[in-house]
Amino acid sequence: MNNQVLEVVLVDDHAVVRMGFKLLLQSSPRLKVVAELDSGEAVNQFCNTHSPDVIIMDMSMPGMGGLEAIRRIKAKNPALKILVFTMHDGIAFVEQAMEAGANGYVVKNNAAKVLLEAVLAVGAGKTWLDPALSAQLANGRKQEGRQGVLGTLSRREFQIFCKYAEGRSTQEIAQDLSLSIKTVSNYQTQIKEKLGVHTTADLVKLAISHGVISV
Repeated sequence: MNNQVLEVVLVDDHAVVRMGFKLLLQSSPRLKVVAELDSGEAVNQFCNTHSPDVIIMDMSMPGMGGLEAIRRIKAKNPALKILVFTMHDGIAFVEQAMEAGANGYVVKNNAAKVLLEAVLAVGAGKTWLDPALSAQLANGRKQEGRQGVLGTLSRREFQIFCKYAEGRSTQEIAQDLSLSIKTVSNYQTQIKEKLGVHTTADLVKLAISHGVISV
C-alpha cells in the first residue's frame, strides 16, 4: 500500500480552488489527480465509467450538490472512498455527510495542513475527521445527541433544508434532486414542522444561526 499511487478526483465548482489544491495534492508522489469536475452530476456520471481511489468533493455546489452525489455514488459503489472538502464546519454537516457515506471530512480553512494526510488515510481505508471538528463533534453528541434542532432532520430533509436556505425554489430543488415538486413541497412542510418555523424566511434565519449559510 505504501508504494501505491492513489488516483484522485477533485470536485469543486470553483476552478481557482481546484487549481490550488490540485497543486498541493500533486506535491505528493503518492497522489495523482486524474480528473477535475465541477458538480455532483459530473462526478456521478464519471463514476459510471471510472473507479478512482479517492473522490475529494465539496458539499455546496450547483445542482444536486455534494450530499446527494455521495448518496448516489455510494449506492452504486459502496467501496469507493469519498473525502468531503468544504467550508462548512458545523456538526450537522459532518454527521449528514458521514451518514450519507463519506469516509472523511476536511474543512477548507485547514486543508493546506491536513489534506494530504486525510487523502492518504481515506485511501488506506481509514475514516478521517478534521482535528478541528473532533472535539466539537464529541461535545455536541454528549450535550445534545446531535446538533440541536437540526439533528431532528433526516438526511433528505437536511439536504432540502440547505437548498431552501441557499435560496433555491421548490421547482429548482425538485429538478436538482430528481424529485417531484409535490414531494419537495411535502418535505418543506415536514421540515418547518420539525424546526418549529412557519416561513421560508424563518428557515433562512435558522440556517444562518447554525452556520449552514453565511451572510
